[in-house]
Amino acid sequence: MTATAVHLWRLLKWGRTLARHGALRGIETDPNTPPAVRRLARVARFGARVPQVPRYADAFQAIGPAAIKLGQTLATRPDLVGEAAANDLLRLQDALPPLPFPVIRQRIEASFDRPLEVLFAEFEQVPVGAASIAQVHRAVTREGAQVAVKVLRPGIEAEFAKAIETYEWAAAQVEGMGGEAARLRPRLIIETFKRWTARELDLRREAASASELAEGMTAEPDFYVPQIDWQHTTGKVLTLEWLDGIKLSDREALIAAGHDTSALAGKLIRAFLRQAIAEGFFHADMHQGNLFALPDGRIAAIDFGIMGRIDRRARVWLAEILYGLITGNYKRVAEIHFEAGYVPPHHNVDEFATALRAVGEPMRGLPVKDMSVGAMLDGLFNITRDFDMQTQPHLLLLQKTMVMVEGVARGLDPDINLWETSAPFVREWIRTELGPEAAIADRLITDLRTFARLPQLIRNIELRYPAPGGAPPAPPLKEIEVVRVGGGWRYALVAVLAAVAGGGAVWLLG
Repeated sequence: MTATAVHLWRLLKWGRTLARHGALRGIETDPNTPPAVRRLARVARFGARVPQVPRYADAFQAIGPAAIKLGQTLATRPDLVGEAAANDLLRLQDALPPLPFPVIRQRIEASFDRPLEVLFAEFEQVPVGAASIAQVHRAVTREGAQVAVKVLRPGIEAEFAKAIETYEWAAAQVEGMGGEAARLRPRLIIETFKRWTARELDLRREAASASELAEGMTAEPDFYVPQIDWQHTTGKVLTLEWLDGIKLSDREALIAAGHDTSALAGKLIRAFLRQAIAEGFFHADMHQGNLFALPDGRIAAIDFGIMGRIDRRARVWLAEILYGLITGNYKRVAEIHFEAGYVPPHHNVDEFATALRAVGEPMRGLPVKDMSVGAMLDGLFNITRDFDMQTQPHLLLLQKTMVMVEGVARGLDPDINLWETSAPFVREWIRTELGPEAAIADRLITDLRTFARLPQLIRNIELRYPAPGGAPPAPPLKEIEVVRVGGGWRYALVAVLAAVAGGGAVWLLG
């Protein structure tokens, strides 16, 4: 188990790295920043030669891959971080310094236990992109197929493990303070992030996710998933069909090639809704670097390491919430939150509906360029606090992806109206899934499944309440110890350090 001093040292080092690159300047100058945090940011840069222009991408890259993931998300939201910061963070998408080719060759040959020349007829030594956990090379198989080969960076697993361990520790310290910090459930958020990371670091699971997504998106011909070359794929190496397209981040190139950027924005939103609402299985890393416009006008996606799932009940709630916001039916939106258990029952549903109206009504009918997304997020956060709403880990990926998709769509078409674009799809899905025929079918299926579970239910009761002499129940898992360091100001200092330097992952997922 890593010592407390090690975690504190990592947090201090990360904070110092951010300050040294000028990435904390906004915190220092923002009047809404708590005085204690502002003072700590000033201490972090003491004695450092801070650049005149903040180097956000360099700071996140220096901290490590987990911070890079945060930067990639922020790059989609110039409305939140500013155009200059967003443009700088775009360098994290696929323009990181690549590893030397001999290292990549050794990684591939060790993974397949065969020489590179036996696997590929041609293999370009210069990568086409280098991201936070892997880099991609263009190659030609022995069968003559043009492919992209994604190779996991050596040692990346250990880097993620160290960062996440400190995130877990920091989250435990913050949650131990109780109150608002406990309501946000940072420990559960980091645990969810940990599971996502484990999936992303196994490229065979990424290949399987791409294959599953391709099957689910057959009803959406404007969204394309490249085919997987399973014979050249392992846990450390992923080989898939090469795509010739233009990144959605390059709007000028898209226009020069004759693409309708407004149409592309609409296709992207519809593809996301199809994945999240209709299929319940969605690409959860849809930033500009992972999306391309193909010559025929379709949108193609790559990088399927992070995928999200939503069960049918949650999808119904999500669709009704979206449609309620689109149509201004805030009472129904509020009722769904109570039905889903997102709002504790001791609150009043009509009061919650009024609070939603105060946030949603000013945004309805406005193009994205005229929306104050920062003000809306601030209003929504105040609602969650006022109505004691806890963080829902199963919706974290969806929330993160919705932010990304909105950011990409906004870059393609600043005048797009997200409500109007989403309404036809959501309306049709609700009609199909919540109509009378669907209700009868759901009731029959539910009753049959309940009847089939009765024998197992009886067995579970017998296991839970065994006869005298049976095996005792398993003991609870050991909790992470919350460090108490003396007076209140010392404990607050630990919490502030965790919030400033280690809270990046929590912000990314929340």
